[in-house]
Amino acid sequence: MANVGVRAARREDAVLVTRTQIRAWRYGYREFLPDGPLQQMTGPAAEDLWLRQWEEAISAPPSSRHRVLVAVERIMDTDAFPALGPGGVAAPNPNRGVERVVGLASHAPAEDPDLDPGATAELLNLLVDPDFVRRGHGSRLLNATVDHLRDDQYGSVVTWVFADNYAMLGFLESAGWGNDGAERVLNMGRVVTMVRMTTDIR
Repeated sequence: MANVGVRAARREDAVLVTRTQIRAWRYGYREFLPDGPLQQMTGPAAEDLWLRQWEEAISAPPSSRHRVLVAVERIMDTDAFPALGPGGVAAPNPNRGVERVVGLASHAPAEDPDLDPGATAELLNLLVDPDFVRRGHGSRLLNATVDHLRDDQYGSVVTWVFADNYAMLGFLESAGWGNDGAERVLNMGRVVTMVRMTTDIR
């Protein structure tokens, strides 16, 4: 049995957040990114860099509007019972189990020059460990992100997605997001295009 949820990331989560990002990229981007750049993005040197960046993002964000959230599963041990109490009655301990970080989301004020950072936020990351997909973690992370952004008085949110990442595009479109026409063209040994997706959260 597993309990699931979303919470604010803590400093001690940084290692698992980094590993989740690396695993999600290796699995999710392998179909449309060139091997060389993907290996550079997910290799040991890059992993060390990402770890330092996540530690800073979690422990010392630039503002209160910069947040990192994690999706967690607590794997419960249903066979673990406390010692018998008076009357010989025992019950499962709901606090037993191991919590595992299985996804992450981060957001911040939008930085694109055509956007107002006071009114529009950017979803910087939304990633789920490939061993834990299709369990609702992505939707829970997205919903929690929107809740925080509404609390911060944002009216809209954008995110950049690889144009060939059909799984992510389909997920966002099913949640009411749409392509706003902005594009980025990257040279990664061959041309790779990113598109900007947006949604109104008022």
